[in-house]
Amino acid sequence: MPATTTAPSAGTTAGKTSRKRGRRLRLFVLVLVLALVAGVAYGAYWGVSTVRASFPQTTGTLKVPGLTGQVEVKRDDYGVPQIYADSDADLFMAQGFVQAQDRFYEMDVRRHMTSGRLSEMFGSGQVDTDAFLRTLGWRKVAQQEYDTKLSPATKKYLQAYSAGVNAYLKGKDGKDISVEYAALNLTNDYKPEQWSPVDSVAWLKAMAWDLRGNMQDEIDRALMTSRLSPQQIKDLYPAYPTATHRPIVDEGSYSKATGKFDPSRAASASDGTSNTAQGALQGMQSQLGALSDTLDKIPSLLGPSGSGIGSNSWVVSGQYTTTGMPLLANDPHLAPMMPSLWYQMGLHCRTVSNTCNYDVAGYTFSGMPGVVIGHNQDVSWGFTNLGADVTDLYLEKISGSNYLYDNQEKPLATREEVIKVAGGASKTITVRESNNGPLVSDRDDELGKVGQKAPVNSAAPDRGTGYAVALKWTALEPGKSMDAVFELNRAKDFKSFRAAAKDFEVPSQNLIYADTKGHIGYQAPGRIPVRADGVDGTMPVPGWDSKYTWKKYVPFDALPYEYDPKRGFIVTANQAVVDEKKYPYLLTKDWGYGARSQRINDLIESKIKGGGKISTEDMQKMQMDNSSEIAALLTPALLKIDVSDPSVREAQKLLEGWDYTQENDSAAAAYFNSVWRNVLKLAFGNKLPKELRPKGECLLVTPPAGTGPVDDPDKKVWECGERDGDSAQPDGGDRWFEVVRKIFNDQDNSWWKAPATRLDKATATRDQLLARAMKDARWELTAKLGKDTTTWSWGRLHQMVLKNQTLGKEGPGVLQYMLNRGPWNLGGGEAAVDATGWNAASGDYGVTWVPSMRMVVNLKDFDKSKWINLTGASGHAYSAHYSDQTEKWAKGELLDWSFTGRAVDGSSVDTLKLTP
Repeated sequence: MPATTTAPSAGTTAGKTSRKRGRRLRLFVLVLVLALVAGVAYGAYWGVSTVRASFPQTTGTLKVPGLTGQVEVKRDDYGVPQIYADSDADLFMAQGFVQAQDRFYEMDVRRHMTSGRLSEMFGSGQVDTDAFLRTLGWRKVAQQEYDTKLSPATKKYLQAYSAGVNAYLKGKDGKDISVEYAALNLTNDYKPEQWSPVDSVAWLKAMAWDLRGNMQDEIDRALMTSRLSPQQIKDLYPAYPTATHRPIVDEGSYSKATGKFDPSRAASASDGTSNTAQGALQGMQSQLGALSDTLDKIPSLLGPSGSGIGSNSWVVSGQYTTTGMPLLANDPHLAPMMPSLWYQMGLHCRTVSNTCNYDVAGYTFSGMPGVVIGHNQDVSWGFTNLGADVTDLYLEKISGSNYLYDNQEKPLATREEVIKVAGGASKTITVRESNNGPLVSDRDDELGKVGQKAPVNSAAPDRGTGYAVALKWTALEPGKSMDAVFELNRAKDFKSFRAAAKDFEVPSQNLIYADTKGHIGYQAPGRIPVRADGVDGTMPVPGWDSKYTWKKYVPFDALPYEYDPKRGFIVTANQAVVDEKKYPYLLTKDWGYGARSQRINDLIESKIKGGGKISTEDMQKMQMDNSSEIAALLTPALLKIDVSDPSVREAQKLLEGWDYTQENDSAAAAYFNSVWRNVLKLAFGNKLPKELRPKGECLLVTPPAGTGPVDDPDKKVWECGERDGDSAQPDGGDRWFEVVRKIFNDQDNSWWKAPATRLDKATATRDQLLARAMKDARWELTAKLGKDTTTWSWGRLHQMVLKNQTLGKEGPGVLQYMLNRGPWNLGGGEAAVDATGWNAASGDYGVTWVPSMRMVVNLKDFDKSKWINLTGASGHAYSAHYSDQTEKWAKGELLDWSFTGRAVDGSSVDTLKLTP
């Protein structure tokens, strides 16, 4: 699902170019523009021929050495390929060839990211990112998986896929592969290298990184201790609202032994961490802030972290559908990027047999064989992130080359990594690891000082030069998730589907299921750690005490699942999987809070209770539902406030009669979301430590204890936020919905207090704060959209721009113009089903993540299924298929999805034959 604000990201990942390279590129572009203006032939050649040189051949015949038989690649009006072959090896070799035709630059950047080699492409600006990625060791673990864990069949598929990619690359220069290489080659001598099977396996590590669970929440809670009391922190992380937001599973089985809930086995977990670690945390604010800043710079494949990010999926049994068979919907929410992370494709054996096992179609990842989400001839499946807590930060007591563990000195494991840098000297780093994992604190000067000033109690070791921070993460252990992809592609029924899920160890996902016999189901897979009693994974813990070492993993047979539940449907949208009071294991304390999932549940139930049947079109409409749960709570109270300022009253009137939907032309949605942002800022954001607040936001505050004159109000200091806007808090996701809901009826709650400013009186009650937020919102939108409220619209604020994740973010303006697309004015919003997310802390209403694709699978007739991608099949700028699905995607439209041979033939416009 990369993209960060400062580094190459996923899907097409790559980040900041070095300043030197940037200057060279700008100089080149200046020359190029002058040449174009003057009509110089070379300029015209570069502007047209170079762009078109890499377009793939999609008709006729190509010889591909290594194939054993003829393969056909049939493409429809949108360039979506369906591949037909007579053997598994030929099928996956052709998949590699075709994906390289359309997306090799994206694949190449991604494999450099997963191996910590971005500096080889983009120069010295990526050295720190590479150093952190080498410390995590994604590529090293992927190599171990390939060598020791994966089945012989999976290895053969990976080898065939690599052979196809390399067959495409053979004899081509960079400019023949993608226009981005033509730009890169102006500043360095970078040449694409051969693809390897481990390049594909490493991609799963990068995906797991973005779906790793609550690591950022763990850091944020620790950072909050400098400003907030334990009770205040608890207020900001309320318990999951089981009574109002239904968990995924309430009828299913959890263990082989009982086959039902067993409340007596419910896990007991504390609300925080031990006193031993708590003392150390109080002196670690700047160090943990530095770790958070480091994480912001790591390429994100899926989008910014936050309580609203996630995905939707649901399946409805045939008893409630117009077809009499199940309908299954899925729309993963990822960062808007160009091209989309997903690549639509069909992989078909002309005759399914023991030597050719696949007839499957759906969404794939460029760079990895198989189909990730989709259906075969018997079953369909979808994914959403389960959000299990699979990471822990450990404070390590380091002495020289040793670390302390149960009062014994143990040697740190070390290895050297050489980072090659385009246009510069290589850099060598040393990676150190304890028994808990790599020392991520080694990658930052500030992190290296962890614990130097920490007030630790007698139970902690002498701090000496301080503590280091180690990361323990399930994805750093070799596993078999790549096997699971092919097992899912071959699944015939719920039994084989669950068997595949068992091998899907990392990342932990919610898997929904439907089959052509009418069954529906759900399975929670994943390698999820079992911690000691009283340890809940919400705060960093002492690495020197074996009590805090993971004990085991939750057995697969004890993981939640459902099969044909009586209610007739299953909804997963990152909400709690189970009621934790009725489940024997702690999966996480940091679920999504269920705003999207409950809305989907309500929409399905209202249709069913009204006696109606659900159609494909109904599923499609549900995907576009943009109702705001928080608006339904706040708006009645906002309308009751007596507003004297005529301009603010004019804005308040926009909310009268509003139905809480967030259409792109809605003035009410624009005003409400601005009010909501200002409520969060006044009530919570201004009270958070600087490490959580957005960069550029400065406040006059009393310094934290131990850093200045705490009790003297005359000696306040200016303190500026340090967090990137996309990940700052409060982000406005559905955790904050629940925070506000908990205190909403308490007019005098202390959170409603906000200090006076030069222009505003202090607030002491809820309605005083709401009134101030309404006024602030009115003038904010006046500045952004104009004084006339009749011209306001949510879409003008809430825009999506699709950016190439490398040169489209940091390259010269002309290249950005060539590679990027947009903007689009969107409806939807944070924690709506149509989840076009934005961060309320940043002050920018721009879209930070979106439904990256949408599909509705019809199990009665696969050829009547529907799908759409965010962009298009091609990664080539100015290809007809670079962004040809985006306009329809923005309108909520879906395309026909051909699957059977007859339907594919009917929709095909190009056929390419690949021959040995």
